[in-house]
Amino acid sequence: MKAPEHSEPPGPEDTAGPEDTAGPDDTTGPEDGITVRDPVSAPDVDGKPRRTTRRFPLFTRDTARPEGGGRAAAGDAPAPARQWPVLTVALLVGLGLLLTALDVFRWGTFLIGAALLVGAALRWAMSGVGMLAVRSRFTDIATYGVLGLTIALLALMVQPKPVLKLPFLQDILHFTVS
Repeated sequence: MKAPEHSEPPGPEDTAGPEDTAGPDDTTGPEDGITVRDPVSAPDVDGKPRRTTRRFPLFTRDTARPEGGGRAAAGDAPAPARQWPVLTVALLVGLGLLLTALDVFRWGTFLIGAALLVGAALRWAMSGVGMLAVRSRFTDIATYGVLGLTIALLALMVQPKPVLKLPFLQDILHFTVS
């Protein structure tokens, strides 16, 4: 059965079951002859897209890696060297947690916020960051940046004797409590 050339929504006879696998040139299922109207859009092993149309696929069978989700170093390098951006951020966060456990709360939490800001800067500056790439570049930078800045600012405002004093915060606190 050949897929129709017009763009009507698929009917029950045009859908494929989960066992059907079709490439860009193969429009029928393996044994039952069901027509697949839109091939799978995820890239193949070589990274080339298998989708031949711009329409969304009927069934999603795979997810694409995030932009920048490739290796940070060559494939022949050992695993830690390939993932150095995420290891850098993780080591800084670990050092911040250690400082916090050793009762240097303000600077430990500040280091955790700074580590997230370093992650945002690495995600912005580098094209391949390994496992530091979770979503799109914009989403990763915004998430790392907002969380890092918030944690760092809160660490600087912690009582007693805050390093950063914002006078309007005292007014907001008195307004909400009284």
